[in-house]
Amino acid sequence: MLDVVVPAVSVAAALALWELVTRTGAISPKDLSPMSTTFSELWQLARTGAFWTELGDTVRGWALGLGIATALAVPIGILLGSSDFAAHAFRVPIEFLRPIPSAVLIPLLFLTLGTTLRSEVFLATFGAFWPLLVQTMYGVHDVDPLALETARSFIATGLRISSTVALILAFTAELFMGTPGLGQALNFAESYGLNDQMYALAVATGALGLVIHLAFSAIERRALRWHPSQRLAAL
Repeated sequence: MLDVVVPAVSVAAALALWELVTRTGAISPKDLSPMSTTFSELWQLARTGAFWTELGDTVRGWALGLGIATALAVPIGILLGSSDFAAHAFRVPIEFLRPIPSAVLIPLLFLTLGTTLRSEVFLATFGAFWPLLVQTMYGVHDVDPLALETARSFIATGLRISSTVALILAFTAELFMGTPGLGQALNFAESYGLNDQMYALAVATGALGLVIHLAFSAIERRALRWHPSQRLAAL
């Protein structure tokens, strides 16, 4: 019960604080739209077909990026994790490429793939690939014949992390490269001073991220029913 009540109360308190700081003038409504105005604008947007098209575009970029990253990272991670020689041979390129912020690839993508869906998918795939690859490698490397579920725990965790990263980078591509989606719509609203719409789109994107996080957390709990941490969380 507390698992539901505490988050609900904290969210309600944050929304109330948001409304308070704008209505009292602590932050100008010109800089931060009031919570009630933002959600009213979001409701109006949700009644239009354009909003759902933009949401669908963002989900498409996220899903393709995460799907491709999973299809590549899991088998490669299993291969590298099961061979000490392979892991050692590819350690340097992995450690070189993994810390590169995906956003720095945007200028290169501008010049090569242009402002297309391919650029968005590439960016989402690149960002999601590394945490899933590393988690898969560690899971397979640490596994023994009596604990095969350990590999599943690492992969499930990597998939949850990568799902969030893929969404962030899909949105980033839309925001800075102009590919269709919520990011492009938010950039348009900001450029034309449509603050209420801008914050409404930001809330919609955050809600999408929350839904994705909850969905993959549920998948992780289901995959790791055997793990002590999941049994304790259920108490």
